[in-house]
Amino acid sequence: MTTSAAGGADAAPPADKHPSPAPSPHRSLGRPDRSRRSVTGTRRLIAGLFLAPALVLLGALVVYPIAYSVYRSFFDQAGTGFAGLDNYKALFTDDTIRTAVKNNAVWVVFAPTVATALGLIFAVLTERIRWGTAFKLVVFMPMAISMLAAGIIFRLVYDQAPERGVANAVWVGVHDTFSESAGYPKAHPLPVHPLRAGGGGSFVTKTTVRAGQPVQLPLVGVAPTKMPSDAEPAKAAVADDGRITGTAWLDFTRGGGGKPNVIDPKELGLRGIEVEAVKGGEVVATAKAGADGTFTLPASADGAELRLPASNFREPYNGVEWLGPTLVTPGIIGSYVWMWAGFAMVLIAAGLAGLPRELLEAARVDGANEWQVFRRITVPMLAPVLVVVLVTLMINVLKVFDLVFIIAPGSSQDDANVLALQLYRSSFGTDADLGIGSAIAVLLLLLVLPVMYVNIRRIRKEGRR
Repeated sequence: MTTSAAGGADAAPPADKHPSPAPSPHRSLGRPDRSRRSVTGTRRLIAGLFLAPALVLLGALVVYPIAYSVYRSFFDQAGTGFAGLDNYKALFTDDTIRTAVKNNAVWVVFAPTVATALGLIFAVLTERIRWGTAFKLVVFMPMAISMLAAGIIFRLVYDQAPERGVANAVWVGVHDTFSESAGYPKAHPLPVHPLRAGGGGSFVTKTTVRAGQPVQLPLVGVAPTKMPSDAEPAKAAVADDGRITGTAWLDFTRGGGGKPNVIDPKELGLRGIEVEAVKGGEVVATAKAGADGTFTLPASADGAELRLPASNFREPYNGVEWLGPTLVTPGIIGSYVWMWAGFAMVLIAAGLAGLPRELLEAARVDGANEWQVFRRITVPMLAPVLVVVLVTLMINVLKVFDLVFIIAPGSSQDDANVLALQLYRSSFGTDADLGIGSAIAVLLLLLVLPVMYVNIRRIRKEGRR
């Protein structure tokens, strides 16, 4: 009893409450493991059979073209002579291809950034308005339009003529609101008119003018359809003994029948034309003709020559050359952003809907204003979604072709050139060089791979969370 209490060495070990079962003779032979491996192998075989058609298509449509493009890029134009790295050297020495590389860099930097930023702004703002769903629908609608249709639309939007191009119509309208445009760029007098060329594009009267003797300033060369809409039938000026009066009008009768130097009933006044009184080479008085072409100068103009300055005849402001060499790339990027800002907005709005509202409200309760909430909480929490949108658009812009090919006119297509367009131009046509075309395709693949790697790595990191 003492030994038991002291726990001596002679004490028997306690009995095991859960004795281990004796080894099974079947387990020792490994039969269950073999059976499990057999089942796993069967499943893999079935999975392989189902994947085989997809793998065959993947190899035929992806792997083989990539491999052949790499192989073909080392051969000359005919494909019979080995060119080595000459085709790749041409990518960095040919001016046209270098322009394409430079434009692709501009596209990658600006187009995804602007589209993502606009998508973020739209997604945040539409959360606070009643008709946010309708607004999102309108912004997302361009995604339903093909690149071909969008290119045709923006080719018209950027048309140089304000009567056809929406962009220039708006721009010219704003310009003319603050700066009056000249209305008679091709107007000129006939030899029988009392006007002569005054130098620098101006016209002056052949004789000096006198008070009390109305002056006639007829011009031709303006199409009646180009006359101001508020121009009225010309009227003969009333004589005034103390001032110089006169009429400036379009000395042309539509349909014929008019007489030169005579104000006929159907002839219109040159509204807004500027008249200067010049003495000794100095302007002593100025006036502008009314809607009926009449004007009045003070008594100081007595004995002066009247001059129609060249500013009356300069070409009217015709807007911005959106598709010229300077602005063609930003213009096409604008059309791309118009299409893809809705895509960015929808994805960001989905991420925004999953943010914890209590965190945003807590920040507001602590005194943060809306800008601080947006900058310090909303944007950091949306960072994964923003990265997805940005990477997707970066891959997309590296392949842009349709918009550039359709929108850029032939005169500025070299200035708007991108790698995908240059790939098409180098690979097809009468002077096609498939060696250079294949080298451009390999370059595009190499540019896309790092972006794809970043995207795949991010997806795996999120999958481990």
